[in-house]
Amino acid sequence: MQIKKSKDRVRLLLVKQPKLRDDDNKLLATAWFEELKEKGYNPTTMTAFDLLKHISLGNLSNSESIRRCRARLQEIDSSLRGNIYKQRHKETKRVKDDLQSFNI
Repeated sequence: MQIKKSKDRVRLLLVKQPKLRDDDNKLLATAWFEELKEKGYNPTTMTAFDLLKHISLGNLSNSESIRRCRARLQEIDSSLRGNIYKQRHKETKRVKDDLQSFNI
C-alpha cells in the first residue's frame, strides 16, 4: 500500500511508533526511510550522497511539511501527542505571564 499524502504517512507513523511523537528528527528519518522503500530503493545500502541527491531533487517529502503535519495532527488528536507536548502545554500560563511582564 502506497501512502501519498504526508498527513496520512505522519498519522500512521505516530500511531505505529509512539516514540516518534516527541522527536521530529526521528520522525523525518523514518518517513523518508519508508518513502525510499516505497520507491524501490534500499535505504540501508544507500550512501549519504544518494540520500542528499534525493532530498535536493525533491524526491522526498519536505521536512517542514512533515513537521507541520505532526504538529497539526497532535493539536487535533490528543491520542497522538507525546510527553513533550503535554509538558510544553502545561507551561503555557507561566510563559504567557512571563511575556506580559515585558509589556509586549
